[in-house]
Amino acid sequence: MSKLPLFLLLLGFCTGFSQEEHAWVYFTDKANVVQALADPTTILTQKAIDRKNLHGIAIDEKDVPVTESYVTIVAGQSGISVKARSKWFNCVHVLGTQATIQQLTSLAFVDRIEFADRNLNSSRTQIQSETFHKEKLDTRIVYNYGNTATQVQQIGVDHLHQEDHTGTNMTIAVMDSGFPNVNTMGGFQRMRDAGQLLGGYDFVARSNDFGNAGLNSHGTLVLSTMAGFVQDQFVGTAPDANYYLFRTEDAASETPVELSYWVEAAERADSLGVDVINTSLGYNTFDDASYNFTTADMDGNTAFISKGAQVAFEKGMLVVTSAGNSGNGSWGIITAPADASGSFTVGAVNSSGGYVSFSSRGPTADNRVKPDVMALGSGSAVITQSNVISTANGTSFSSPIMAGALACLWQSNPQLTNQELMDFVRQSSSIFNNPTDQLGYGIPDLEMALNNVLSVETPDRRGLDFQLHPNPVTGRLQIQFPNKVSSASIELFDNVGRKVHAEEIAVETPFMDVSGLSAGLYFAILQTAYQSKSLKFIKQ
Repeated sequence: MSKLPLFLLLLGFCTGFSQEEHAWVYFTDKANVVQALADPTTILTQKAIDRKNLHGIAIDEKDVPVTESYVTIVAGQSGISVKARSKWFNCVHVLGTQATIQQLTSLAFVDRIEFADRNLNSSRTQIQSETFHKEKLDTRIVYNYGNTATQVQQIGVDHLHQEDHTGTNMTIAVMDSGFPNVNTMGGFQRMRDAGQLLGGYDFVARSNDFGNAGLNSHGTLVLSTMAGFVQDQFVGTAPDANYYLFRTEDAASETPVELSYWVEAAERADSLGVDVINTSLGYNTFDDASYNFTTADMDGNTAFISKGAQVAFEKGMLVVTSAGNSGNGSWGIITAPADASGSFTVGAVNSSGGYVSFSSRGPTADNRVKPDVMALGSGSAVITQSNVISTANGTSFSSPIMAGALACLWQSNPQLTNQELMDFVRQSSSIFNNPTDQLGYGIPDLEMALNNVLSVETPDRRGLDFQLHPNPVTGRLQIQFPNKVSSASIELFDNVGRKVHAEEIAVETPFMDVSGLSAGLYFAILQTAYQSKSLKFIKQ
């Protein structure tokens, strides 16, 4: 959807505020880290904790919220407006003049500042601000798929549904520009009646009204490809999944703060125990060209949103992204966050499986294969905000078609990690042995992927559990290792959160001398590749 007319109308208005800059302000530390990790239910839902334990994902300092007093102090500075925050990166997104933002470095808890206009970052490693232009709009079950038959059957989702893998107990978060009428439309009645719409949030307006009829309808169309259902006419790829709907995109403008809104939403999704994120947004240019990316920036490590997508992947979520709709333009390649190595990037094909020329190509700037796979993005069936079944074009729709399908596949073996799931899907794809810039690994065969997924034995990563004894202790503290764990790092903190000791321990010598510690309560945080465990002990 073109935004040129609106851009021209706003141009004169916006130039009066050209002095205002976007920046990320990073903090030096966080308060109450030890206490939060000792009782993660204070910072995460039980579903989030269960999902992390199931996949062996460590609960760590990134999960601890930004220190609220720091945010309050920054927001109280003259000329500064705090627009968003990120616990993963321990920062806030601010607006202000260059001078007022730079003055924040005088605050003792401010570690560094990175401007979205990277020309203003003279001597620091750039946060690689995302100047991007979003490519938006861009018992056995027997379904009559009707209008969705092509997009479902092309990748083999119908075989998943026949095996009763329809997304049950899986949770999908959709990041988009608005979801008007999802609370009233007939196309989502089945989802609402089953209690599968778990909620959402408008990060742009700071409102719970994510389904406002006045919002851009792109998210409604996207959601319909996964959750929509009209008897004998329309079946989404994950009709029985649960959904959170997050508005992170302001369709009226293109500014770097939308990247921070996206990261905020991903953090919220993680804390709620979301399994799959779909984002049909892509960024490469902004209204203010000083924020623009270059194609060399599409390396997965430059754009703030891409770095956020990578952390989301590391937290155990499957991040499905649209490749972008720049294939016909001078840009040509994928946009952020599709460049993140942890993103599962989806391009567009037509009903015959042929490449659609608008679909953004690969590879990434560092020469990784992108897109990962392809799905229908030309003439995709959708349900509009007026509850009318229609068609739409764009990788905006191939992405959620795939996201819903992968939620169903993951349901078949939820102990798989996100990486393992992505590998199975790539390996099932039509040109896995000979990927191309246009098609990546090709069109997946999810029936094949399902057979492979069900044929492997996945480890039960929930069995990891350390123990400390004796407790209380006077001299030597013994560490009991879980089965199949041979080493770990251990950090000791006192009862006010100060780190007092750190070392590596191995199962061959599972003890440490704590005789030199003062008497009192301590927290031990043990970390492996699969787990972070916090335990208390008393030194006598």
